[in-house]
Amino acid sequence: MSLHLRLLLGFLIGLATGLVVHVGAGADSGWLQVLTTYVTQPVGQIFLRLLFMLVIPLIFSALVLGVAEMGDIRSLGRIGGRTLVYTVVVSTIAVVIGLVLVNLFRPGDGIDPQVAQSLISDAAERAGTIVASSQQAGGIGMIVQIVPDNVIRAAAANDIIAVMFFALIFGIGLVATDTPGTARVKEFFQGVFDISMTLIHGVIRLAPYAVACLVFNLAAQFGWDLLVKLAGYVGVALLAMAIHFFVVYSIAVRWFGGMSPLAFFRGSQEAIVMAFTSSSSNATLPTALKVAEEELKLPPRVSRFVLTIGATANQNGTALFEGVTVLFLAQFFGVELSLLQQLTVMFVCILGGIGTAGIPSGSLPVIAMICGMVGVPPEGIGLILGVDRLLDMSRTVLNVTGDLAAAVVVSRGSGEAPSDTA
Repeated sequence: MSLHLRLLLGFLIGLATGLVVHVGAGADSGWLQVLTTYVTQPVGQIFLRLLFMLVIPLIFSALVLGVAEMGDIRSLGRIGGRTLVYTVVVSTIAVVIGLVLVNLFRPGDGIDPQVAQSLISDAAERAGTIVASSQQAGGIGMIVQIVPDNVIRAAAANDIIAVMFFALIFGIGLVATDTPGTARVKEFFQGVFDISMTLIHGVIRLAPYAVACLVFNLAAQFGWDLLVKLAGYVGVALLAMAIHFFVVYSIAVRWFGGMSPLAFFRGSQEAIVMAFTSSSSNATLPTALKVAEEELKLPPRVSRFVLTIGATANQNGTALFEGVTVLFLAQFFGVELSLLQQLTVMFVCILGGIGTAGIPSGSLPVIAMICGMVGVPPEGIGLILGVDRLLDMSRTVLNVTGDLAAAVVVSRGSGEAPSDTA
C-alpha cells in the first residue's frame, strides 16, 4: 500500500474512532484522558520531535546546495541572479495570495476557544525566539536580528530565519570560491542532505500511525466541527493555487517571457500531468526538461539550469501551501497572529520553499517547524496530512509549472528566448 493510502487510512481510523468517542463518551471522559495522556499523545509527540530533530540539517544543506549549484559566480550573477529574483518575487506573490484568502474566508474559525486553548500550552512553550525577538525589536531591529552574530547559538535557539540567512550567504560564498577544498565542502553538504532525506523518509514511514493518534485526539475534542473546517481549508488552498496558476503564471510568461499563456500551458501539458500523478518535482524533472526543449523551444543552456535548480529551489506551490496551512491551524486553535507574525510566517515560507525537498510530503518538517515557532500546536499537522493527497498533487503542479514559467522568463532575460513564442 502506498504511503498516501496508508496516510488516508490512518486519518480515517483516527477520525472515525475520535468521533465515536466524542459522541459516546465525551471529551472529558476519564478513560479518554488516560488514553490520550499515555498512548496517543506520546506517539504523536515522538513523531513531531523526530521531524524537529531533522529540520536544521535538512533546510541548511538544501539551501546551501540550492545556491551552490548555480555554478560559477558569473552564472550566479546572470542566470542564477535572474532565477533567484524570479523565485523570490513569485513565491512572495504566492504566499501573499494564500494569506489574503485565509484571512478573508477564515476557514479555521468557530472552534470553542476554551477547548482549543487546552491544546496550545505545550506548543506555546516551544515557540521559537524569532517571533518573540521580532516583537520586542520591531522595525529595523527585526531586520538586524536576521543576521546572526553566532550561527551555532541561533540554531540552538531555533532561530530559523537567522540559520536560513547564514545558509544563503554560505552558499554564495561556496559559489564564489572555486578551490578543491570548496568542492569537498559541497560534497559534504550533499552528503548531509542525502542523509537527512534518508532519515526523513524513515520518519515519514511512521506518519500513518502518528496521524491516526493525532487526528483521534483532535476528533475526540472537536467532533463534527473538524470535518467542516477541513473542507473549508481544502477549498481555500485550492482556490489560492488556482489563482496563482492561471493568473500569476499567465502574466509572468506574457509580460516578462514574451510567450502566449495559451501556448505555454498547451506546451506544458505533459509535465503538468506528470507532476499531478507523481506529486514530486524531482520525479517530474526529466519530463520538464523534455517539454522545455521540445515543446516550449527554450534554449537548453538556460532551461536545464533553471529547471534543475527549480526542482528544489523554486517551490511556489509549497510556499503557498505552507502559508495557508499555518494560518488555518492558527485560526483553528485560536492563536491570533499579528501582522508582524504573519509577515514572519511569509518570510519563512518563502525561504522554506527554496529549501524544501521536491518529494511527496517534503514540506512536512517546515510546516511543523513554523507552527512551533509561532505558538501553534504542531500536532495540528495530523489534520492536513489526512487530506494532503489532493493538495500535494495540486501544489506539485504549481511547483513544476512555476519552474517552466521561470525558464521562459529567464530565457528572454538572457537574450536567448525563441522568436516564435509570442
